Amino acid sequence: MLSRQAPVPSNRAPWSVVAWDGKTLEYWAKEFEGADAVINLAGRSVNCRYGAANRRAIMDSRVDSTRVIGRAIAACSAPPRVWLQASTATIYAHRFDASNDEATGILGGNEPGAPNTWNFSIDVAKAWEQAAEEVYLPVTRLVKLRSAMIMSPDAGGIFDTLLRLVRFGLGGTAADGQQYISWLHEEDFISAIYWLIEQEHLSGPVNLAAPYPLPNSQFMQTLRAAWGQPIGLPATRWMLEIGAAILRSETELILKSRRVTPGRLLADGFEFRFPHWSMAAKDLCHRWRAGENASLAERVGPDHCVETQTSRGSR
Repeated sequence: MLSRQAPVPSNRAPWSVVAWDGKTLEYWAKEFEGADAVINLAGRSVNCRYGAANRRAIMDSRVDSTRVIGRAIAACSAPPRVWLQASTATIYAHRFDASNDEATGILGGNEPGAPNTWNFSIDVAKAWEQAAEEVYLPVTRLVKLRSAMIMSPDAGGIFDTLLRLVRFGLGGTAADGQQYISWLHEEDFISAIYWLIEQEHLSGPVNLAAPYPLPNSQFMQTLRAAWGQPIGLPATRWMLEIGAAILRSETELILKSRRVTPGRLLADGFEFRFPHWSMAAKDLCHRWRAGENASLAERVGPDHCVETQTSRGSR
């Protein structure tokens, strides 16, 4: 595993940790020799205000790390069989009329009246994917993971944030509530990663999202029901703008309609354990109540702060 955090010795994790800076081709590249798979998840969190410094960090952390990983793979004498490269479902257009799958989905960036922050996110997504395609990799299969919001009970995650609103009676409809939320349970995300490693015929963009996205109003109503909260105060658009400014975030995360479906996963027979939000919400609420809302680092040790993983048959 590669991490920009200083490696901490641990006997709890069955992997080694190698330091890197996410942009410079150095000694860490030898870790890719003979690897079965490289999984790059590096990137600065987008849960922030999109000022100039944060925009630069969001873009550079994704493009630089992706570009240098491509160079490292290209230099291998025994390159990995597959490179799973993180991307985002945010690359698709804000729409309500139809779902965005890999074959017929519309990429965003040309929606009339879209805020500048939304266009910035799409620019990042496109540059991220383009960086992965800059090098010629005749042996290594490249899969671009267009992930929706991954739902897990971890502290500080998106589910934890939404559940906090529900617990305090604030988890009502956001704006008009018609904007779609695309999501994926963490167990299906992990299963899909393993599944994609084995599907040697699949390359290019793959949507990692549950098959049934929901409008915001239904999504929050289902979450309130799963928690047992009868009250959910709605929030108007101007209230959301004020709240996002106070929390140092952006309303794009709430207001953009992400109607994304996993066309390629479904076509190739991937089976979701949690295809419906009602099932996922009940499971996540149960696990949160059971105390599984500790962060991943707290649950399995600091070595689990994964940014780039290599998997080898001998490990």
